[in-house]
Amino acid sequence: MGALAEYADQSVTVGPEELHEIQSACRQHKMAIVLGVSERVARGYTLFNSQVYINAEGRIIGVHRKLQPTYVERMVWAQGGGHTLRVYDSLGDFRIGGLCCWENTMNGARQALIQDGEEIHCGAWPALSTMAGFEPAANAQIEALMKNHALTGQTFVICASNYVDDTCLNWMRDHLGEQNLVKAGGGWSAIIHPFCLFLAGPHEGATEKLVEAEIDLVQMGPVKVWIDSSGHYKRPEVINFSIDRKPIWTDDVNSAAWPLEEEDQTPFRGGKEHGNVKGVNQEGIKRSQQEDSS
Repeated sequence: MGALAEYADQSVTVGPEELHEIQSACRQHKMAIVLGVSERVARGYTLFNSQVYINAEGRIIGVHRKLQPTYVERMVWAQGGGHTLRVYDSLGDFRIGGLCCWENTMNGARQALIQDGEEIHCGAWPALSTMAGFEPAANAQIEALMKNHALTGQTFVICASNYVDDTCLNWMRDHLGEQNLVKAGGGWSAIIHPFCLFLAGPHEGATEKLVEAEIDLVQMGPVKVWIDSSGHYKRPEVINFSIDRKPIWTDDVNSAAWPLEEEDQTPFRGGKEHGNVKGVNQEGIKRSQQEDSS
């Protein structure tokens, strides 16, 4: 329990109070990012496996919370809701979304992003290959799932997997005792074309490297001629698909659509209905209501 409590304390409350250095770096280098974090709600101890979207002006645009924690992750992270399952068009001249780890196996979650017109997908992964029993299969699974989404969603995929080093292993030993489940290793990063070609990577192992490639959205045109999962290849009269995007957590609305004014970018403290939250993007609420009623 002590280790879980410390992990919660070390988790990130999304907002300028704890992300200001990263926001400043984005602003300084004119770079938009999608950042994987263990998120902790403000003034609470509920945690989520989350992706934070920050634009090149250093402003938080939104947060996606993993819908379904995997296996024993459920002892640590809560279930996210459909309200944060969305794509964003305010990080640049593209529509970007993402999923965490084996959330990428959830075909419904992937289709939700596809139907939102996702053009770039960010797949965030842990170092699966460091876990006992996963060594021969982990990277093959990540590659297969990321290429699968690239083709079936007709989207460019940016994939990043972390690396487990002695810092992590020493923390586990000091807080959990000796263990032989996780070892040093990991890392699998790549950029993938919608036709499953590697534009960069894959890069594996402990060596730090910037995996980079130029993404040309014009190249999606020929792909969409063959297959368009949000259009002519969809067959909605045969296969019915719906998404429940109603907020289920008190701060879901503020998390999914952050206010654009920087002075309003403070974590929601809870205690009120989402319609009364200061700085909430009301368009986000209206859009959600429209989607829920459709």
